[in-house]
Amino acid sequence: MNHYRRTAVSLAAAQAALLCSGLAFAQTAPAPASAASAPDAKPQQTQKIESVVVTGRRAALESAQRIKQNSDEIVDSIVADDIGKLPDRSVTEVLQRVVGVTIDRTMAKGDPEHYSVEGSSVNIRGLSYVRSEVNGRDTFSANGGRALNFEDVPPELMAAVDVYKNPTAAQIEGSIGGLVNLRTAMPFDYAGFKGQVTASGNYNKLQGRFSPSASGLLSNRWMTDAGDFGVLLSLAHSKSTTRTDLWQVEPYYKIDGTHWAPKGAQWRDSNFERNRDGAYAAAQWKKDNVSSSLTYFQSKYKMQWDENALFAQTNPWNIVIGSDAKYNSNNVFVSGTLTAPADGGVNFGADTRYMTRNSKTRDLAWNLAWKASDRWSFSTDLQLVKSDTRGFDSTVATGLLMPKENLDLTGSTPRVVFDSSDLAALQNKANYYWAFTMEHLDRSKAEQKAWRADGKFNFDHAVLQDLSFGIRLTDRDAMTTKTVPDYNWSAITQTWQRGWDISDVAYLSDPRFNAPTRLHPFTNFFGGQSVPAVYVPDVSLAKDYPTSYTALHKYHDIRCQEFTAANGWGSGCAAWAPASFGTDPAGNNEQHERSQAAYAQLRFDFTDSGTPIDGNVGLRAVRTEMKASGYTVFNNKADQPNPNQTVRGLAVPNIANFSTPINAEQSYINVLPSLNLRLKSTDNLQFRAAVARGVSRPDFADMQAYTTMDLTTTKHTENNDTVLVIDAVNLSGTANGNPLLKPIKSTQVDLTAEWYFSKNGSLTLALFNKQLSDIIVKQSATVQLRDTANNPLNFTVTSPVNGAKGHARGFEIAFQRYLDMLPGWLAGIGVQANYTYVDSKTKPYNPVNSPFCAGTSTGAENLNLNINGCDTDGRTFGNLPLTNLSKNAYNLALLYDWGPVSARVAYAWRSKYLQGVNVNGTRNGDGRLADSTSVAYALPTWSDAYGQIDAGITYRFTDKFSLSLEGQNLNNALARQLMQQNIGLMTRAVNYTGRRYSVQASYAF
Repeated sequence: MNHYRRTAVSLAAAQAALLCSGLAFAQTAPAPASAASAPDAKPQQTQKIESVVVTGRRAALESAQRIKQNSDEIVDSIVADDIGKLPDRSVTEVLQRVVGVTIDRTMAKGDPEHYSVEGSSVNIRGLSYVRSEVNGRDTFSANGGRALNFEDVPPELMAAVDVYKNPTAAQIEGSIGGLVNLRTAMPFDYAGFKGQVTASGNYNKLQGRFSPSASGLLSNRWMTDAGDFGVLLSLAHSKSTTRTDLWQVEPYYKIDGTHWAPKGAQWRDSNFERNRDGAYAAAQWKKDNVSSSLTYFQSKYKMQWDENALFAQTNPWNIVIGSDAKYNSNNVFVSGTLTAPADGGVNFGADTRYMTRNSKTRDLAWNLAWKASDRWSFSTDLQLVKSDTRGFDSTVATGLLMPKENLDLTGSTPRVVFDSSDLAALQNKANYYWAFTMEHLDRSKAEQKAWRADGKFNFDHAVLQDLSFGIRLTDRDAMTTKTVPDYNWSAITQTWQRGWDISDVAYLSDPRFNAPTRLHPFTNFFGGQSVPAVYVPDVSLAKDYPTSYTALHKYHDIRCQEFTAANGWGSGCAAWAPASFGTDPAGNNEQHERSQAAYAQLRFDFTDSGTPIDGNVGLRAVRTEMKASGYTVFNNKADQPNPNQTVRGLAVPNIANFSTPINAEQSYINVLPSLNLRLKSTDNLQFRAAVARGVSRPDFADMQAYTTMDLTTTKHTENNDTVLVIDAVNLSGTANGNPLLKPIKSTQVDLTAEWYFSKNGSLTLALFNKQLSDIIVKQSATVQLRDTANNPLNFTVTSPVNGAKGHARGFEIAFQRYLDMLPGWLAGIGVQANYTYVDSKTKPYNPVNSPFCAGTSTGAENLNLNINGCDTDGRTFGNLPLTNLSKNAYNLALLYDWGPVSARVAYAWRSKYLQGVNVNGTRNGDGRLADSTSVAYALPTWSDAYGQIDAGITYRFTDKFSLSLEGQNLNNALARQLMQQNIGLMTRAVNYTGRRYSVQASYAF
């Protein structure tokens, strides 16, 4: 490794020395073309780059259109209409305006229960295999993935966002879905001194809170005898606060053998606060034919998120449906009363959750370019990226027993209805008890060093334009540490523990259990609905981990000692222990990756030969080396008899617990050809065809080298518990990841028709087909161990594998124009519209087909459940689409630009899409088959169709000063979540975020 690093650095240093002496070569890294002018069209013609002065939405639209029309590739762009002023409050929201792009509004993968107001992840043409760049250079966040978290990036620092739909040989590999390039300004973008300051205030109506934001830019350039110099500095700070209110319904069970009913409904509110700081600095120098630039980009944020919730936790098979219940035609409960006499009441939980995250990404890059002659040019580029993140997530909960629960599921939002006796019970601490704790910690660090060298040769030829070529070397390390167990749920006192290891639950009214609580009022819930206050743990208990957890779990020990003393069993109460963090190898994921890439790309133009066709053809070859360190761990968890029991049944193999290090290595080569063709029928009408081979490397989170194998037994007892009978010996295992995973591959074809009928008017159509292979899925394999007698034991181990193929195909259509033909102020009216249709399908290489699920595990080893999903009665679903993919999506915008006024009203909509199959909240092990056998279920969870209206207006008082007013979610849209069951797509949740407003003032100088 050291030798490799010395080689890369010494090569770069030697090349820089040769460049400065004028004796050898260098280059500008062939980042995706982003200039707003066309490449050279004829031999020996100097490439002309237009300078686009952005003065409003109309000018920004024209600039973006020129980029799309003149680019060598298929690209869509959004350009800032002023310094630091993209048209939305986050980069993620900006991206949703691009045709073919959709955003996901959940806070984390695998947890669709928690809503993200700004959006979290980005899909392009239905695929999540999206790569991110800043100024044409690869960048990422330290989260176990490979892309940048776009919500981490201050939009105030961005000059434009480019979305490339089909990879070319000159682009860095890894973008099957697409490539998002975030562009910042450079000092030479301005003729001389330039400055701008912007301040804004943001108001969240649901919270009733203001939050400030500010940004500034200073840039200058000087012409001296030593060359042209330029320096730019841009800073941004923002504070964002949002709130989400939630009504939620639990999965439906066939409770009485005839009627389907949920085990309850619940509500919660959550508050999100983020302080984000961004810094960007750039220096440029140019003298004669040599130029250089140095850039530094930093984004960091501190986030705090808290939640208070009331949630149902009753045993569904103890629920009794009241005589007042009403049902639909499918015998599905729609309203009525639920009771649970066997549990002593309907059981709820009331929690306080507190989560923090600190993240930082830093990107330092240096470029040196030399135009050696009219025909030869070279450049070299060095980059260092460092990213780290640290998170803490803590939940403490009380429990609550209510006499009954009255549900009304007939309206647009589910409701829990309380009468006066219910309200009195909610105010009585004697009905509450200490229920559980759950902690999670994580930290991640990632670092990448990259060096590239590129050259270009311009042909003096009627057809051949130029040949670009280059190499790129990278060295990347990533380390993630999580708690083990990851989210460590631990009971304090639960109703099901009564008579097992505790005498009773720890009631809040008992002075021995007097940890602080508070009455949480759910103020202004859903903008004005009335829900009762409940007692929740004070937030100090969630913050003060592990000290507070230790104190709370002593409440269990008190109740346990009471129980064991009453039964004469002595002291058998195990003390609570926190989840391990940094000490258990199961929580560590260490990855090392190196890559060496080389490419060549030829541009051609047949226009002078009588055929109006131009384009490029290229080939990229990349070799990847991967290393991962971890462990294989075996746990013998066979049931053991107590001293008074004898054992019968199956023999249990004798194998000792062990832990063995894993050092996994692999390397592979990908050869990636690409072809881009453009036919210019007229100056305004053109057609494109693009064919390419692409890859997307697995996320580091999927490549962890850690495997656990467990020997467990199934048992029963006889003769008053004096005989232990072993019914079955189970040999299973789970790999947290697979360090031998290969990239997902795609062969993709794009066809476009583009009509540019005015400076700001266009109608474009794009057809695409991406054929995917080696999609990552879960799959089981046999791993053999030997017992102490050397007998082979075959364990079934589940791990991620390259185990499926599929496709994503469809079309995009986009239209935009200002109505310049209208008289006077009416000419300021503009329209933007786009629509995307995507069809997808996956086909496992080794499909799992079973009409019913089996077993009570919701873990990775339950393949039928994970791949196909299962209902609460065990029936399998199957035939599910790719996750996060909407078949239909569209954007509509009404624009106005006339004189000092610039305005926009925009509506973004996407149809329903699958969020996940085995995800938090809609899975459990308490389902039942028709014969009453217990079975695990996992309901496919969907996000329902969603559309949101945003608007903004800017008034320019002078050329230097402007004032803007913006509003988000002006239609007060509700984000609805669905859960798939055989009785239909049932409402799982309804999220309410309310309207948000901001006022912004900008001054340029």
